Amino acid sequence: MNMYVSSRLMGALALSLSLAPALPVQGAARTIVTVASTVPSNGDVNPYGVAVVPESTGNLVQGHILVSNFNNSSNLQGTGTTIVDIAPNGQAGLFAWIDASTLPGNCPGGVGLTTALAVLRAGWVIVGSLPTTDGTSNTAQAGCLIVLNSTGTVVETFVSDLINGPWDMAALDMGTTADLFVTNVLNGTVAAHGNVINQGTVVRIDLALTPAEMPSVVSMTTIGSGFPERTDPAALVIGPTGLGLSQDGTLYVADSLDNRIAMIENAASRTSSAGTGGNVTMGKYLNDPLGVAINPGNGNILSVNGDNGLLVITTPGTGQVAHRLLDASGTPPGNGALFGLAPAPEGLYFVDDATNTLNLLPNLP
Repeated sequence: MNMYVSSRLMGALALSLSLAPALPVQGAARTIVTVASTVPSNGDVNPYGVAVVPESTGNLVQGHILVSNFNNSSNLQGTGTTIVDIAPNGQAGLFAWIDASTLPGNCPGGVGLTTALAVLRAGWVIVGSLPTTDGTSNTAQAGCLIVLNSTGTVVETFVSDLINGPWDMAALDMGTTADLFVTNVLNGTVAAHGNVINQGTVVRIDLALTPAEMPSVVSMTTIGSGFPERTDPAALVIGPTGLGLSQDGTLYVADSLDNRIAMIENAASRTSSAGTGGNVTMGKYLNDPLGVAINPGNGNILSVNGDNGLLVITTPGTGQVAHRLLDASGTPPGNGALFGLAPAPEGLYFVDDATNTLNLLPNLP
């Protein structure tokens, strides 16, 4: 689900396919806290991306949480245009309302903000756009990455043949440079009319950064390819989604249609595609994994399911070690509720699309 990744890379992880025969429900005594509504004044709904602000600058306040909305007030997918700013105490306001007609650069199709959301220490906010005109995959277009400054003003867009339906993002922030890791889900999916095709990608975008000048793209490299993807009337599109980066440079990918967590080694330095990467865990309590984050304290892979409202905790040396129900609404329970999540000192922030809220699971599992 994005996922925000700080410049302090997460704990080292190792490959494993082992799975415990039965998993405990972890943190059953922890009470999930509803932090705030994610619906701004224009009525946008369907919160997707979540990112924690690493440093205060401009209108960005350290420790606040930014949330991007994918749907407009009519609940049409791929038409949301707002990023909401939420303090840990629940105070909420609008960080940005992006007008497709006034973008300073090209963005094929316009604005429909996705789970791809990152906040860099230099004060730049970068968000993905996978836009539609009517909420259906028939009108979905390639979109772009939109760059905003610390006051919420759009300053530029990143457009490339390699950016095609940016769906989620992780960021390695090194101060004067940054690497963005972006999943893309529109490579041939609209033309396939609902059939599964193996063209989903993970692209690394290397940036040069200063607080005073707009980020500039140094290079783009496809580091993952061949992931299954397809259009879907309920979810718009299904394909590789959440990303989490470990301390040893391994990138973990939610391969939604194959119902697994994949790994791409040497993600920040590799110069070629790892294909669909290696398997970390498959099946069991995974059920359409979407959002992914890494616990910086113990290296656990935290993933949320799109189909049943579960958080699944995986350690690569052991496999899936625990699970926790985060949402039980809807039919079936938890279906379509969970997307973006982000770790913070106070716990795990996650959005709930069923209630249009930002929630907190206290203490990181």
